[in-house]
Amino acid sequence: MVRRTREEALQTRANILDAAECVFYEKGLATTSMLDIAQHAGLSRGALYWHFKDKAGLVQALLDSLDEPIHRLLAASAELRRANPLECLRSVLVALLQRVAGDARTQRIFEILLHKCELTVESCDLRAQRCARHREAQGKLEDILQEAVTCGQLRRATPVALAACSLIACMDGTISHWLLSPDSYALASEAPRMVAAMMRMLDPVT
Repeated sequence: MVRRTREEALQTRANILDAAECVFYEKGLATTSMLDIAQHAGLSRGALYWHFKDKAGLVQALLDSLDEPIHRLLAASAELRRANPLECLRSVLVALLQRVAGDARTQRIFEILLHKCELTVESCDLRAQRCARHREAQGKLEDILQEAVTCGQLRRATPVALAACSLIACMDGTISHWLLSPDSYALASEAPRMVAAMMRMLDPVT
């Protein structure tokens, strides 16, 4: 019975996130209320608040869902990362762009975060959440880039922190630009070439 209750709670949580994703996508973050999400999920407000106390918690859960596949990719590439950190980084960035191109849910979440989040007073927590996510991503990138410097793939004078910032900006910009006009080019097939251009920006040792 306890296990069933836990499974039911997890399913309810997943249903809430699906509802939040749909309503945020349709209405934007600032104009969506917790009541809107509860109604879309077919729940009372009390049931919704039992799982999430506010919109910031829902947004954080959506952010976490974007990070999970990246963490899995990095874990799966651990051996490659030790031997060839730049190739590990390249493969992860390509996989991320191809996931955006091929997964409708990932597209919607990025669309919400990049194009449907008005940074008003009500949603100001989003800025802090996105900054925290960028800091975490930057830390991981700096670690990989420093490993590339150590093993001689990047020049010792490479400004690792600046290089990590540039990669994040390139990836965010690529995703944001493509979402505005997804029919303009085939992101999935072009991802390797686009990431190769980003990697050349790092000035690797040839």
